[in-house]
Amino acid sequence: MIKKKAHKPGSATIAQNKRACFEYFIEEEIEAGLSLQGWEVKSLRAGKANLCDSYVTFRDGEAYLFGATLTPLSVASSHVVCDPIRTRKLLLNKRELDSLIGRVNREGYTVVALSMYWKNAWCKVKIGIAKGKKEHDKRDDIKDREWQKAKARIMKHANR
Repeated sequence: MIKKKAHKPGSATIAQNKRACFEYFIEEEIEAGLSLQGWEVKSLRAGKANLCDSYVTFRDGEAYLFGATLTPLSVASSHVVCDPIRTRKLLLNKRELDSLIGRVNREGYTVVALSMYWKNAWCKVKIGIAKGKKEHDKRDDIKDREWQKAKARIMKHANR
């Protein structure tokens, strides 16, 4: 009997959108499946994904990931036309879709892609329902982050 390898938490992450947390207040996070082509799966396994400037749009009652770049591999099949910034369909159930569409239309929220990761054999995207930050909010975040670094540095030297 073969034992399965222990799965390290966070090791299944393909790509993260670090800028989204800086640009938006993330109110809620939802996990969504992603409809992919074969060459896209290969490039994801190689880690060739970029979620910067990606967001979710809605058309005909369905959600689509717009602006995510999956760079094709050079060894991918030559007869397939690879579009790296293709709009990809998100797989959500009806209740989640209705909730997202309602919040975007009525309450003025934005839906952004936060991270892309493997869950078992499936590629998942964590999307966040977000409100945009103002310039002073971003400055406050930078100030807090730098204070945390300085505090850690002080505590490190105080323990010596």
